[in-house]
Amino acid sequence: MENGSKMKALFIIINAGYANEVVSLLREAGAKGATILNSRGEGVQHEYFMGITVDSEKELIVCVVEETTAEKAMIMMKERKGVQPHVRSVCFTMPIDTVVGLNMPFLNPADDKE
Repeated sequence: MENGSKMKALFIIINAGYANEVVSLLREAGAKGATILNSRGEGVQHEYFMGITVDSEKELIVCVVEETTAEKAMIMMKERKGVQPHVRSVCFTMPIDTVVGLNMPFLNPADDKE
């Protein structure tokens, strides 16, 4: 288990279509990678098109990084992207107490064929 440096889970919720741009910025800040999840916003009023409710499509980007990398990434996003009404994003961090890397070969589907 790794307890040496302060780790943060960096969460970025952004309108769909901007994730690749944000991940590029995260890598520039020092992140090794990120996970992108498709999601749907429920906090705003729904828009309607021809009587049909149109959901607010979002992307959730999750990245586990050192505290200094998280701070750098958040500053870079704010400076480069600023407040853009069409992007509608939020970024926050949560502390991580312990990180464990898992290698689970028993989950490899190729092993089932033998």
